[in-house]
Amino acid sequence: MNITNRASLIKVHLLLATFIFPAALMFIVTGAFYTWEIKGSYNSEVYMLPLQTPLTDEQLILVEIVTRELEQRSIEHPSGKAKVKKNGTSFQLEWTGSKRDVVLEPTPDELLAKLTIKETTWYRNFVQLHKAKGGQLFKVYAAIMALSLFTILLSGFIMAWQIPKYRTMAITFSAAGIAVFIIVFSLS
Repeated sequence: MNITNRASLIKVHLLLATFIFPAALMFIVTGAFYTWEIKGSYNSEVYMLPLQTPLTDEQLILVEIVTRELEQRSIEHPSGKAKVKKNGTSFQLEWTGSKRDVVLEPTPDELLAKLTIKETTWYRNFVQLHKAKGGQLFKVYAAIMALSLFTILLSGFIMAWQIPKYRTMAITFSAAGIAVFIIVFSLS
């Protein structure tokens, strides 16, 4: 199959566009709404945990505490990675995922910690996937979608280039798109 053949390009363009449409729609909607601060919400539960020793900012120890508490409550671990966020002398463990976020932080009482488990609403779940907070399978799927989207755009440009009456228009709009991107990027 000659990939630059117009019939082949149309077939690749059509098949990829229809295959990735659901994921592309999710990324389009969540990206557009996120730009306007529409991020979805959580349903949160807060637990106060008695400690034997004060919390430190040691990530492994904090993850062990959270893991134990989640397992005691029969709650799955978040699908993303845990990390310690520091701000001056304060710190907290944030472990995020597509379905839930978990935060463990010290309280003014050194022998008491605050554990917040935030379950995502259906829309926030999509936002979390958009932000690469999903599991490995969704990350692979998103990478395939991105490659497919690039192929759709490239095949559309090649098809326009191959038709003389659309070639000038394709070049003009490509140049305009680049110029507008540079201007908007520079002014933002």
